[in-house]
Amino acid sequence: MAQIDSPKSIPDQFKLLPKIINGGIAGIIGVSVVFPLDLVKTRLQNQVIGPNGERMYSSMFDCFKKTYKAEGYFGMYKGSGVNILLITPEKAIKLTANDTFRHYLSTGPGQQLPLQREMLAGGLAGACQIVITTPMELLKIQMQDAGRVAAAAKESGKTVPKVSALSLTKDLLKQRGILGLYQGTGATALRDVTFSIIYFPLFARLNDLGPKREDGSSVFWCSFLAGCAAGSTAALLVNPFDVIKTRLQAIKKAPGEPSYDGVLDCIKKTLVNEGPTAFFKGGACRMIVIAPLFGIAQTVYYLGVAERILGLK
Repeated sequence: MAQIDSPKSIPDQFKLLPKIINGGIAGIIGVSVVFPLDLVKTRLQNQVIGPNGERMYSSMFDCFKKTYKAEGYFGMYKGSGVNILLITPEKAIKLTANDTFRHYLSTGPGQQLPLQREMLAGGLAGACQIVITTPMELLKIQMQDAGRVAAAAKESGKTVPKVSALSLTKDLLKQRGILGLYQGTGATALRDVTFSIIYFPLFARLNDLGPKREDGSSVFWCSFLAGCAAGSTAALLVNPFDVIKTRLQAIKKAPGEPSYDGVLDCIKKTLVNEGPTAFFKGGACRMIVIAPLFGIAQTVYYLGVAERILGLK
């Protein structure tokens, strides 16, 4: 990541608008590419192993195959509408906030940030994004998991009414007000803050190892590979938090699945019922999702697409 100058030069050197636009473009492209894998990840994390070891999906590929067979191509993109709508502000906040905090935490022109300050900047960026991430993830998870819940209910002789993101939003607002959209905020913060503390410093150091252009910025393939490597590493390390978040935000449960009263209750019940390996459900799938998502995001961000659109240097 290119070194950011001192705060005094903000008007000339640190324009926020192109960074926000770049973050939005990056988010839309990334989500469009990896969404089917993200849907598979959600269903794998939410499924609970039965008392005799029975499960709906035996693997990532089995989940993909069964979902495609039962729901078709467009079924793989359930929940993508709300994700694409909100990913623009979410990614814009995350990437822009990190650069902003790095800017203010800079020790001087040309000086690399100490690791502790890089981690602080990343953590603060992760905390900023949850205002958008929590409702986005809550709505997305309901849509992504609807097919699994409906299939499980059908096997039990029950039916589950279909819902849309709009109807779900209206119901939550009617029943619980704005707080209804923020179910699982604590778990979301736990995941996103930790992820950003790991991801941004790791990306910055990996990106700095690669070749640079004449203006000192990174070449696109270096940013892409650095984003993939840092993203997949951080994704695996925080996967237990993602499992907890996904389960807490699943409003509709399949017959026989437990409900949770909070983060600690979810951890306890998951450990007792499924063992520690349950916290890494969907881990490989999540790594495959996050790697290209952040690789694409960082590439678009550092290619300066918005700067070219706006006619900025």
